[in-house]
Amino acid sequence: MFAGRTARLAVSNDGEEPLELTVEPWADIHQILPKETCVVATHSPAGDGTGPGTSYGDEPFEVQHRPDSVTVWAYGHCFHLSDREGNAIYAYDYGCPAQNPAT
Repeated sequence: MFAGRTARLAVSNDGEEPLELTVEPWADIHQILPKETCVVATHSPAGDGTGPGTSYGDEPFEVQHRPDSVTVWAYGHCFHLSDREGNAIYAYDYGCPAQNPAT
């Protein structure tokens, strides 16, 4: 069972064109279609919820926006993407303990 903390960030595309979503520090790039929402989840095994790279212990994400793209820095030990209903968008889990408790 995963004993750490999970943080989720919804990123919506209210525009008319696809929006590029980059998740760092993994440099994974995804497209969010118009009127769709993608949820970025990151997990921290630390009991206090902090993760590597976190500027402040209670801030699991940093977001940078440009006209046609958004970059989300996920400061947990791993990340995964889903839609609002929790359906996986990107199945690769980077050894994520919340996705694969055996690791």
